[in-house]
Amino acid sequence: MIAGGLWKLDYTAPKFDLSLVDHDTWSIFRYRAFMPLEGEQWREISLGEGMTSIIQFDKDVLLKMDYFMPTLSFKDRGAAMLIAHCKAIGVDSVVQDSSGNAGNSVAAYCAKAGIDCEIFVPEGTSPKKIDMIKSHNARVSVIPGSRDNCADVCRKKVDIEGKYYANHVYNPFFYEGTKTYIYEVYEQLHRIPENIFVPLGNGTLFIGIVKGLEELLKSAVIERMPNIVAVQSEHCAPFAKAFINREKHPAKIIPQPTMAEGIAIGVPMRGEEILEYVYKYNIKIITAPENRIMEARMKLAAKGIYCEHTTAATYAAYLKHCELNGKISDCLIPMCGAGLKSDH
Repeated sequence: MIAGGLWKLDYTAPKFDLSLVDHDTWSIFRYRAFMPLEGEQWREISLGEGMTSIIQFDKDVLLKMDYFMPTLSFKDRGAAMLIAHCKAIGVDSVVQDSSGNAGNSVAAYCAKAGIDCEIFVPEGTSPKKIDMIKSHNARVSVIPGSRDNCADVCRKKVDIEGKYYANHVYNPFFYEGTKTYIYEVYEQLHRIPENIFVPLGNGTLFIGIVKGLEELLKSAVIERMPNIVAVQSEHCAPFAKAFINREKHPAKIIPQPTMAEGIAIGVPMRGEEILEYVYKYNIKIITAPENRIMEARMKLAAKGIYCEHTTAATYAAYLKHCELNGKISDCLIPMCGAGLKSDH
């Protein structure tokens, strides 16, 4: 696939039913009955991703520990699915742009699959993330400027050389992996929590969560959508600003430096699609206060949860939400990336 534009899959998952889950497979592929997989290549691609625990952080908050993954981030859900697809259709070389975590994931799964890989990252990306990418024998190109500029440079290379664009924004197979987040929550809790917080940059987890919930809804597994709160960085909030005026397109902004590098996306390519979901399901959008990200990170760490800054930003936004609107209970928050990834 060259970077010619966004696309969606012509795929409708069967009705979700726990009886169709392969309980002998300990990875996201236990849900393969509801995923657009071709062949059995997933068996040689999987690194044991998924099946992350849900813990009770306090009486109001559940944490899904999605940094308990092979490359220490939730992006392994999408990368496993995408690279299994690449292997199935005979792709032998891919390129991708990333702020770090998706690059780590794609590089790792390409290494497992024997697929050549080049990752483009913006300057300022955590050196530890870059080291991880290189450790999987992927080439890394550090691009000056913003995360959005990095994407532009990568897509230009795709257009010129015709490489497969294994991108977590453009390629819908990625969301067929991240939707397993919701499958797991339902299988583990036998219900869906009342309030779900989710970080929102390019929408990798956001779209997956909404897709998963839609499938449960259509399958009559749940009766209604939970309350979803999407979290942006206050220094990079194109959706939050668009939401204020009910605009159909993300607001044009100039991103400012933020510790929440994983959601620092000034020009989200699936912006219209994401806002359609926001308005359709009455999803709230809140910004994480930059000056409270470290405070939130320390509060989590004080109870044994050592996460990266972008993940801490989601918890900071939850605390802000409670201060503005009153305390809420039965909240699920994803722990998307491990702390050592962003110690720089």
